[in-house]
Amino acid sequence: MDNRPIGIFDSGVGGLSVLVEVQKLLPLENFIFVGDQGNMPYGGKTKEQLNSYADKIMAFLVSQNVKAVIVACNTATVYAIDFLREKYKMPIIGTVPVIKTIANITKTKKTAVFSTPATTKSPYLSALIEKFAPNVTVYKIGGTGLEELIETGDLENKQIDKILHESLEPLLQKNVDIIALGCTHYPFLTDKIQKIVGKNVQVVDSGGAVARRTKAILTNNQILGSKRTDDFYYTTGNKNRFAKAVKSLLKKSPRNISSIII
Repeated sequence: MDNRPIGIFDSGVGGLSVLVEVQKLLPLENFIFVGDQGNMPYGGKTKEQLNSYADKIMAFLVSQNVKAVIVACNTATVYAIDFLREKYKMPIIGTVPVIKTIANITKTKKTAVFSTPATTKSPYLSALIEKFAPNVTVYKIGGTGLEELIETGDLENKQIDKILHESLEPLLQKNVDIIALGCTHYPFLTDKIQKIVGKNVQVVDSGGAVARRTKAILTNNQILGSKRTDDFYYTTGNKNRFAKAVKSLLKKSPRNISSIII
């Protein structure tokens, strides 16, 4: 057994949706969460910038003696995970849209990935689609501005509804029967998305898959935890805004919230 914490990071609070799923499956593990709000949104950043941000966060997490790291951000995963795995010799679990899942489930052979514009345009996503969904149509839809709005924790903001309707309603004419959420911020909007696309369209995200992958890797490396103590939450942005968003999204007030400079 290994009771060192698991590191998990995102451009902001979206990765909390992944954290929740991993905690459900691995209740005896402890976590250090980093939201890189000082540099978000990641969507408009270059590959070099994303490598730099991810590298600094990894260095911080290593200094905290983590045993593994979850990159709970689709954009950071598709642009930076190869770089991280080359540099850091520890288990690093990425988060990508569940293309294989939607390709296997779809009946109409018409599907969609709803993500940040950066993930939508990434060669990594195109390669996933080519590999796992060669005979399925996968529409790539970018939710411009959604990430920043979710960061506030105010999910009732009318602008969120406007962007969702504008992004998703065109899919209703294309016979799409399943949508993969390709941004870890978006699972917090699942109910709103489901209401727009209707009961005949299934909405899935990557949280459960990341949790199962994490459990498998910890098991294979014989580093599963056995003693629950506490989690720690860090932001590279404003601590008070971060704490407010965490409380709103998780429906609880974690004790250990700090700001850091990396």
